[in-house]
Amino acid sequence: MLRSFTHSHASLLNSTLSFSRRTIIFRAGYTTGINKDNVKNELESPEELARKSQLTSQPIDYSNNAPVNPKKKRPLLSDSKYESQAYQLPKWKEALGEMVIRIFNLDMDKVRAGPIAGSYYYALCKEQGLQFENEPLSETAKFFYEDLKLPRTFSQWFQITVLHEWILFVRMRAMPFKYGKNYQQKLVDRTFSDIELRLFEEMNVNSGRIADQYLKDFNSQLRGAVFAYDEGFYTDDATLAGAIWRNLFGGRKNIDVVHLEAMVRYVRSQLYVLSKLSDREFALGKFKFVPPDEVVYKLSPSQEAVMKKAVIEKYEAMDRNPDILPSEKSKLSYKN
Repeated sequence: MLRSFTHSHASLLNSTLSFSRRTIIFRAGYTTGINKDNVKNELESPEELARKSQLTSQPIDYSNNAPVNPKKKRPLLSDSKYESQAYQLPKWKEALGEMVIRIFNLDMDKVRAGPIAGSYYYALCKEQGLQFENEPLSETAKFFYEDLKLPRTFSQWFQITVLHEWILFVRMRAMPFKYGKNYQQKLVDRTFSDIELRLFEEMNVNSGRIADQYLKDFNSQLRGAVFAYDEGFYTDDATLAGAIWRNLFGGRKNIDVVHLEAMVRYVRSQLYVLSKLSDREFALGKFKFVPPDEVVYKLSPSQEAVMKKAVIEKYEAMDRNPDILPSEKSKLSYKN
């Protein structure tokens, strides 16, 4: 079966396991618990931290909802039925695809960039802050728009999406160059394809010239944000907080530093989880963002060794399987 061509067949496993509002990293289905009694200083989740804010104002421009015409609203590209978890390719298409892969010896690690980075990972990023007029917010969106008091605008959604894409870029750049670059490109391509669609269908932009100007502006914002977040990632939390303030919070003065602290904790948690995934696990789509109401604790060396061993055993068994389909094969490391 062509599991690699649609994200519905990518065996999408969460990279985190919730346990009493705490998060435990796991690999290949092997889980390990954390004894609360052994945790000297229990951390607060980003959401809990943000709610300690003393900022009494209402969410900025809260009434400025993105103008959406319900009659014209259409699914985003990554919401296509062909990319849903429930979609199944017809058997003859699966067989034909497997034959093509075998005959032409296609590099599936390169082919997967489209369905994994361009569909699954983009869907994860855009859903974090997705909001429409008169529609209830997801729990994660509530964190951004209600707890952090960010404005419910199209531009703000873009900044939330960019932040999550940058988090994935960090892990993609750690992959072998030709694969990591391809994953990044597919993610960016899908982002701007969806933005263009939303501009015409939801934002009522009816001029190609105006849409192009918006796309250029969003491209500049993406590049600037990635550079700023990279600097913060490479240096220290204070620099990262500054980058988050300038981009996610728009450099506004009426914010609480507790919100910045919550976001730094949120970002560092995601990066830590990603650092524990091997190239193959990440490339197969085995990551999901940690919700803001959960906490990530650092694994002990023994816990990490046990989970890494489980991953190695899993993929060694898969590679030895003589019945493995061409679309399921991968040359990426599962030991790093």
